[in-house]
Amino acid sequence: MSSLSQASSGSAMGHGRPLDVLITAIAPAVWGSTYIVTTQLLPPGYPLTVAMLRALPAGLLLLLLVRQLPKGHWWWRVVVLGTLNIAFFLTMLFIAAYRLPGGVAATIGAIQPLIVIFLTRAVLGTPVRLAAIAAALVGLGGVMLLLIAPRSVVLDPVGIAAGFAGALSLALGTVMSRRWQPPVSTLTFTAWQLTAGGFLLVLVALWVEPPLPALSLGNVAGLAYLTLIGAALTYMLWFRGIARLGPSAVASLLFLSPLTAVVLGWGLLGQSLTVVQLIGMVLVIGSVWASQKLQAGVRRH
Repeated sequence: MSSLSQASSGSAMGHGRPLDVLITAIAPAVWGSTYIVTTQLLPPGYPLTVAMLRALPAGLLLLLLVRQLPKGHWWWRVVVLGTLNIAFFLTMLFIAAYRLPGGVAATIGAIQPLIVIFLTRAVLGTPVRLAAIAAALVGLGGVMLLLIAPRSVVLDPVGIAAGFAGALSLALGTVMSRRWQPPVSTLTFTAWQLTAGGFLLVLVALWVEPPLPALSLGNVAGLAYLTLIGAALTYMLWFRGIARLGPSAVASLLFLSPLTAVVLGWGLLGQSLTVVQLIGMVLVIGSVWASQKLQAGVRRH
């Protein structure tokens, strides 16, 4: 980025930060609905194919709008980012969504803010602040309380491993998306990554999984939602937030994903919501608020 663009970006952070946080928060909140959509609307047992159908149409649609391709070294960088943020992450996300209850799958992913804190130090040289670690731990504790329910939950080891792998992939992709900021619009950057990740998924899905069965109207509706809202819109908001707020600030918003998953399970599936879980919600919201205040203070200094 040029010094002029960096200055304008810094100005935007200072003056529009609360709005930027709210806009960016839409992405993880919507991602929290992935689990209920997967289990209720999508054909079971097709994590790679579903991941591809979520990413590639969204990427091609955005690419048609921007009509701009990467140049030079941005080709291989986009492939790397598309693998981390899209292809591998979405595959692991759907494996976890198919094998684990939504709240459990989202909770495993909630370790991402902690991972991002240390990755920003390693990759970007950002100091590690104890207050940031404490806020992340409080949020993680709140998310764990969200899982406490009257009935027991059977945990699938493959689903758990996929959840952790996806969390690590998105955390690294988030940090690298900050380090590699191309001189193009957020819409273009999003189109590149979704398209690259989608094409990678096509190659693997065709080789690993059988063809999809005939899709019902509910299947089509679920895929359309995940493509247009859960990918095209949310990834654009996510990458915009990374550019304006920084990786650590946006990573703390990922706690909203399990919060959304639990609330949707309660509201739409009639799952229980206990006092302990309500305390967990308060801790999650408090953690996000504290993290954003901390990041805003860092920006001012």
